[in-house]
Amino acid sequence: MRIATWNINSLRLRMPTLQNVVAALKPDVVCLQETKVPDELFPVDDVRALGFEHILFAGMKGYNGVAILSKAPLTPIDRRDWCEKGDCRHIAAILPSGAELHNFYIPAGGDIPDPVLNDKFAHKLRFVDELADWFRGKAQAERILVGDLNIAPLEEDVWSHKQLLKVVSHTPVEVEKLIAAMKAHDWVDVLREFVPPDQKLYTWWSYRNRIWPGNDRGRRLDHVWVTPSLRPALAGATVLREARGWDKPSDHVPVAVDFNF
Repeated sequence: MRIATWNINSLRLRMPTLQNVVAALKPDVVCLQETKVPDELFPVDDVRALGFEHILFAGMKGYNGVAILSKAPLTPIDRRDWCEKGDCRHIAAILPSGAELHNFYIPAGGDIPDPVLNDKFAHKLRFVDELADWFRGKAQAERILVGDLNIAPLEEDVWSHKQLLKVVSHTPVEVEKLIAAMKAHDWVDVLREFVPPDQKLYTWWSYRNRIWPGNDRGRRLDHVWVTPSLRPALAGATVLREARGWDKPSDHVPVAVDFNF
């Protein structure tokens, strides 16, 4: 099974790009973030035309929104209201293998890395703390966590560790909390199983970088984690870097992981 995750930055705007992603990666499951579409307007027929008969989504007008598109049946998992915001940042299902699949869109956090001065940053930190607490209380099982986590934890996950230490997404407090969340449930960082931590790896490039690939000032904001019992099932990982240079791109690129269940 190949599971892809992608912050699409508006599903209806980038449906043709999604079609290209599906053609390039041939995924069995696609997890989308920032779909920006309320449930009543979700393009179910267009998605099914891409081969995904089983669709779960939680959306709202204008921003946020998550979805799971699957060729195989899904069993929905009850939704959680993260930080009591009701803002459609998480959706989950059980795969035919029995593994739980969790799709997250963690808040970006605004521009000022100070929770006192910036409510958006405070929300982000609270969300990551809540994620850690929630999974810490669960018994170990086969689980997969994917999504736009909006934090680049390692030095080689950003184009310049030194210059981004005070930039939201790579500040020490964010990194500390994300690593604590990983440790809380003994998560395995799948991409770094295939690309060593001392090598640069990005999944996001700002729209301010108008020439692709330009100066390649990227960050790794999109992640796939698995619980330890699924580590033997990992068979490969792909970052579809070239998608950033396609027509009407998202600022994120798709990430895919292969499993031998």
